[in-house]
Amino acid sequence: VRALAGAGTVALALPLPDDEDAPPALRAVTEGALLGGYRFAGYKTKPQPGRRDPVGSVLVHVPDAADGVALGEVERALAVTAAVARSRDWVNTAPNELRPPTFADEVAAAAGAAGLTVEVLDEQALAQGGYGGIVAVGQGSEAPPRLVKLSYDPDVAPEAGATRRVALVGKGITFDTGGVSIKPAQGMWEMKSDMAGAAAVAATMLAVAALRPAVAVTAYLPMAENMPSGTAYRPGDVVTMYNGKRVEVLNTDAEGRMVLGDAMARACEDGADYLLEASTLTGGQVVALGKRVAGVMGTPELCERVRTAGDAVGEPAWPMPLPDDVRKGMDSDVADISQVNAGMDRAGHMLQGGVFLREFVTDDVSWAHIDIAGPSYHAGEPTGYWTKGGTGVPVRTLLELIDDIAANG
Repeated sequence: VRALAGAGTVALALPLPDDEDAPPALRAVTEGALLGGYRFAGYKTKPQPGRRDPVGSVLVHVPDAADGVALGEVERALAVTAAVARSRDWVNTAPNELRPPTFADEVAAAAGAAGLTVEVLDEQALAQGGYGGIVAVGQGSEAPPRLVKLSYDPDVAPEAGATRRVALVGKGITFDTGGVSIKPAQGMWEMKSDMAGAAAVAATMLAVAALRPAVAVTAYLPMAENMPSGTAYRPGDVVTMYNGKRVEVLNTDAEGRMVLGDAMARACEDGADYLLEASTLTGGQVVALGKRVAGVMGTPELCERVRTAGDAVGEPAWPMPLPDDVRKGMDSDVADISQVNAGMDRAGHMLQGGVFLREFVTDDVSWAHIDIAGPSYHAGEPTGYWTKGGTGVPVRTLLELIDDIAANG
């Protein structure tokens, strides 16, 4: 479909199986066509020579166009791919046009139009509410931080029993300079994608509103811009987090776990049976697993379900451990925990992020941290259903998991 750019309409007449595999095959064909044909509008002021518009519409040939199962699969694919495209659009947007207040406003507007319940905490509410991590990271920027909460309640009659509760958390650092611990200039422009977790979670909620699964889903999106300035937080600072734990800051470039800790603690306080968090958290994920496979840490059973869901939708993930020695290396002399290894040792770098986030999850909540530092952004040429730029990972994994939880607990 991507190669057929310039065509107004493309028909896909593919031999779908005549057995129980037919619906997944139809879903795969439809999603692949729409995701592969995605193109970000961009900012060019002049038409590019030889650049053709994406395919206008796609027809999928099936034996019976009135078949309810086929129609349902296509409708689901449309909702899912629209969500992935929305996530990609947010990630691909220039960072000067998507600072935290603007990002929060766009998410709130889209969620409100979809029928979700929306709550937005501004910088004053965050400070008053004790969200020390979000406030600390955001205080270096003139564009203040936000926390966006989106809620969906299913159509379940009271007599059906208690509804399962899923919490989604996504990292929304709209640009990451590293703060005082500033990053190298080379490649820093890709840090516009450091909000890919929040973009994916927000987009997932839009699909949830359309698909209406039989499970309650609430999303928490901490948004901040990590900038160096006279008001930026510093190495050596001690920050009191939302759950009361005190964190010694050793590296201001480890900002994602600071905002996520607050959001995850709030999610547990509000009540959740399952907590799924997605973030571009560590370069260690790319070193360990490459740019296509996400790392998953948390409750072993839920991590395995993440892996299974990722395999089902073509967003591979791999469970990783949370060793005790990694936690010991994050002991602080002055606070409850340091945000990175006290010796600034990058050994087990990806695992340090998971170990830190575990401190903000209560024992009664099954949780999984999905590190998408590599898979969330594709810097190369288009391949498969990935186009250059934001990929929308892990929107489809999260939706697959929500369906699984709704059906199986």
